[in-house]
Amino acid sequence: MSDQATYRLSRNAFGRVVFSEANGPVHEGVIPVRAFPITAPDRAIALIDQQGHELAWIEQLSDLPDELRAIVAAELATREFIPEIRRIRDVSSFVTPSAWQVETNRGDTSFILKGEEDIRRLASPSLLIADSQGVQFLIRDRFSLDHHSRKILDRFL
Repeated sequence: MSDQATYRLSRNAFGRVVFSEANGPVHEGVIPVRAFPITAPDRAIALIDQQGHELAWIEQLSDLPDELRAIVAAELATREFIPEIRRIRDVSSFVTPSAWQVETNRGDTSFILKGEEDIRRLASPSLLIADSQGVQFLIRDRFSLDHHSRKILDRFL
């Protein structure tokens, strides 16, 4: 593992992240991985090489210089897709499987909930909902949802 002061990050001609140590090897295709992507998205990030070996540990994303932080944040954004549900518009039925119509931070969508077990409780008050295709939807704070959404959600919890 390397200390941030002893390495650089850049992009090669193909857009892949390159990790360069001060007096050591160069690693292409480095991937940032969050240890706690939902509960602490800006903390505990590892830089991993193509073989899965940890090259560096980032305790806090905001501690990085702007240039490094921009590369890591952009790479994380392209790797992770967890839409956040802001409102539950409708469900086809209160028994599963059921079709859900939701509003997310990435727009309106619909999905099939196979079973109540696909709604996982995270650190309160967060929930993670897996649809029938394996897409994960986050409800960051179920108590901050509007009354209609909370009423629907309560029927499944």
